[in-house]
Amino acid sequence: MAYIEFSGVEKRYGATQAVSRFDLAIAKGEMIALLGPSGCGKTTTLRMLAGFVPVSAGTMRIDGRDVTNVPPYRRNIGMVFQGYALFPHMTVARNVAFGLEMRGIPAGEITQRVRVALERVRLGDFSERMPRQLSGGQQQRVALARAMAINPDVLLLDEPLSALDARLRHEVRAEIRQLQRSTGLTTLMVTHDQDEALSMADRLVVMSRGQIEQIGTPSTLYERPCNRFVADFMGRSNFLPGKIGGIGCFVTEHGAVLSFEGNAPASANTMSFRPERTQLVPIDAVAADAHSDDVNTLAGTIVSFAYLGPVIECLVRIDDGPVVTALLTNTSELDALGMHEGSRAAVQWARRDAALLA
Repeated sequence: MAYIEFSGVEKRYGATQAVSRFDLAIAKGEMIALLGPSGCGKTTTLRMLAGFVPVSAGTMRIDGRDVTNVPPYRRNIGMVFQGYALFPHMTVARNVAFGLEMRGIPAGEITQRVRVALERVRLGDFSERMPRQLSGGQQQRVALARAMAINPDVLLLDEPLSALDARLRHEVRAEIRQLQRSTGLTTLMVTHDQDEALSMADRLVVMSRGQIEQIGTPSTLYERPCNRFVADFMGRSNFLPGKIGGIGCFVTEHGAVLSFEGNAPASANTMSFRPERTQLVPIDAVAADAHSDDVNTLAGTIVSFAYLGPVIECLVRIDDGPVVTALLTNTSELDALGMHEGSRAAVQWARRDAALLA
């Protein structure tokens, strides 16, 4: 039985449908990420579960209890906001204790819970500091400690890392994931960052225009997106328009015959493949039988190289086709291969790495 359950949940603002027929079951101890572009309805969905936004239709249950019309303070939900929302005039300990005080918890128990919560986030020695004396990452951990001190049934994270710089985001997301796993706390997170969602969540819910596009594990959504929107949003992809030409066969709109594994939707009109799965070889190194069943090959001209540290981004304009991207490891001996901007080259990818999209 689902621990959190959304059934036909909708939110309308006049004629605007912010969330439409949202159905989702979350298991106890699971961490789910709502992912999508700005305006897709993910934050509205989170705030409906928190009780801050009333639903227009449908029901929400937590551990079998209908909370659709229950006031926020009776849902026992902990929430971490995008901007921390710490009280600047209170110490770290007072900030963490605030929710407990509002619940009328005895002073001795509050002291104990605050101590445990701060130790969980490795801030036990910072209890008497003011928020302004903390780094952004430390402030976010205080907000997390405050949310967890009330022993919530559910933890909600609203863009929890967006205010941090890139290095801190990487560190704090690992800490949040480790803490969530160790406590077994059922967690729903909102983010627009694919890396955050992929690295932290057990399952992802990709949303667009108030609707769910696809639900699945990080690997499923990345390797087998159900449509072009999901493929494009979950990292970078190359797209070739065309049509199905038979079993395991795809014909591009310019007549190139390519292969793929598995089944494809009858309405498939695009083949996608990831830049990091794309190989670049000199055109004269391609064998006459390169168009095999296992490897797809297209000829083109190198447009540009971009040095990105660990990888080199190469843009190639396919003959009579679009520009595609290949991400090459920094160990690639491009100069030794005689490839440079303007060179003729062949782009290759395995048939198992091709996805057919509607």
